[in-house]
Amino acid sequence: MQLAADAVLDRRLLRGSPRPLAVALSGGGDSLALLLIADDWVRRSGRSLLVMTIDHQLRRESTAWTQACATTAQRLGLPFQALTWTGDKPQAGLPAAARAARHALLADAAREAGARVVLMGHTADDVLEAGLMRAAGSTTPDPREWSPSPVWPQGRSLFLLRPLLGVRRGEIRKWLTARGETWIDDPANEDATYARPRARTAVARGAMPVTPATLASAKALALICKPDDHGGLEIDQADLAAATPDTAARFISAACLCAAGTDRPPSRDKIARLLSRLTTRSPFVATLAGARIEADRDRVRFRREPGEASRGGLTALRLAPGATGVWDGRFEITAAQAVEVRAQNRSAAPSLAADDGVAITLAYPRLLAACGAIEREPA
Repeated sequence: MQLAADAVLDRRLLRGSPRPLAVALSGGGDSLALLLIADDWVRRSGRSLLVMTIDHQLRRESTAWTQACATTAQRLGLPFQALTWTGDKPQAGLPAAARAARHALLADAAREAGARVVLMGHTADDVLEAGLMRAAGSTTPDPREWSPSPVWPQGRSLFLLRPLLGVRRGEIRKWLTARGETWIDDPANEDATYARPRARTAVARGAMPVTPATLASAKALALICKPDDHGGLEIDQADLAAATPDTAARFISAACLCAAGTDRPPSRDKIARLLSRLTTRSPFVATLAGARIEADRDRVRFRREPGEASRGGLTALRLAPGATGVWDGRFEITAAQAVEVRAQNRSAAPSLAADDGVAITLAYPRLLAACGAIEREPA
């Protein structure tokens, strides 16, 4: 098991990089095994490791669990950071809300520490559980070995790595037991109120997804797509037409999010309808997920829908001298002086003079990450 995980770490990460790696530790068996393997790897690879634990404040035991994680990090001589999900918790959709909060907290802390990769302890069982959940009507995605952070814009330039994705949970428990390790078993994993514990129980009893999920690769489309100077993207109609429907749909979904700077993917039905219109090769204009799609016989362009300004979108960004912020999810701006960034003339482009600061467009780098064109830790 450790050899397989080490091979993933070797393939995805840079040896000797001065940037720290972050590892998410819940105290459960999966994340504990990952921490131990990662600790061994960084010591051999000239890297540093930062342990991060999320206290969701959903159970009375959470403070003790966080302290147990801190004790483990101290035993290994590793820096530790506790991150707390504060505020009111939703009555409905709690697992999804907790997941979003977890990723946002990890992204903020990792970026502040200078890390660009967060290690997470998902296993082959998590993939099987996600498949059963989708078969029951859920839209939960498969965890991927290497993927960009799902939160935006906090997660920009940040990647998630799951080195144990090919290992079953039972094998991990045997490995930990042989080492004399103990771990936390969260009672929430047995709460049949939620879909994940039901799927976990089913997998433990031998249930498998009817059809394994396949992830269409849009890497080739992302690499031939071109960015423009206003945070937009464009691609040849012929290249989209030559792709499989699944690949084209994944690219279109990512392109809409990236060009619009939004973080809620369009529905599959809406993507399918847009793809159907594109196959006719007839010119049209459409809007989707905050993006404006302009198609002619030769090119398809994805840009920010300027009409968002009249609906309260394109909110102004105020920055102090030297500060960095993200405007409209599409531009990272570092201010040279105090500045207020707004949409220029009610368009979707920012009003930023040359002496106001530096703006970096985020749409194209985000598209490359989302479509799998960035395959290992950036330098």
